[in-house]
Amino acid sequence: MFEDIKKNKIKSGIIVAGFILVVTLIIYYVCMALDFSGPTAIFIAMLFSILSTFASYYNSDKIILSVTKARPATLEEDTKIVHILDALMISSGLSHRPRLYVVDDPQPNAFATGRNPEHSIICVTTGLLEKLEYYELEGVIAHEMGHIKNYDILLTSVVSVMVGFLVMISDLFVRSMFWGGGRNDDDDSKGNAILMVIGLILLIISPILGKIMQMALSRNREYLADATAAEITRNPQGLISALRKLDSDPNELKTANKATANLFIVTPFREKKNGKKKAGLFDTHPSIDDRIEALQNIQ
Repeated sequence: MFEDIKKNKIKSGIIVAGFILVVTLIIYYVCMALDFSGPTAIFIAMLFSILSTFASYYNSDKIILSVTKARPATLEEDTKIVHILDALMISSGLSHRPRLYVVDDPQPNAFATGRNPEHSIICVTTGLLEKLEYYELEGVIAHEMGHIKNYDILLTSVVSVMVGFLVMISDLFVRSMFWGGGRNDDDDSKGNAILMVIGLILLIISPILGKIMQMALSRNREYLADATAAEITRNPQGLISALRKLDSDPNELKTANKATANLFIVTPFREKKNGKKKAGLFDTHPSIDDRIEALQNIQ
């Protein structure tokens, strides 16, 4: 497990460095398309990419909570889940208690976020609290504590914000090409045409790149968090039962989007499965059947 945590920290560094590079290139092209000088474009691109990276790192949890419209949990309104978290703290090995948040939505789901265990958050939906039994809720909360313990939250939170940001600035770049700008001589027209093609390519590959990053990070971390939950609760059956209920629920999480989908314990979208039992090529989560089989092998 310590090796997995080390790998997660290394992956985080690589992802942040790659993000800075991609954002720098996109902003540079935007500046050049708007007729900035070369040195000015480079300075703006570097400054923008570094500031946006730090903003993503330090505010990813706040951004995600805002997007999902989560509210802080209270002992008066959410007594059961507060007591479950407090009880699991002893066996989890975490030295800092995660903050609890609740999303008012009928779909049963949950996620963890934050840049490290000291600044961690566990968020659950009201559907989860209403539809799951006590031991099932234990399994789900322990799963999210597993993500915190394994330092998955840093990876998934930062990637979620960065993926959304990449798509946004790629779209901004393409729009800037259509708006025009700069001089209208033949050389500049040819240059703008080339930049237009580059912008379109970036617009196409940014979601794909983001999806690949989410896939690479999400599937293995779900198996590891499931195993950690079984270790914390000493009851794999609780999480198995919870996963079955979550998978069969027909509701779709209204505040979820493609950038944040990889955060949740199960996919928040309710696409037609056509009876498939295995995860698809671009699915961010392993199939429920595979996860249940892995948990059963622990027992």
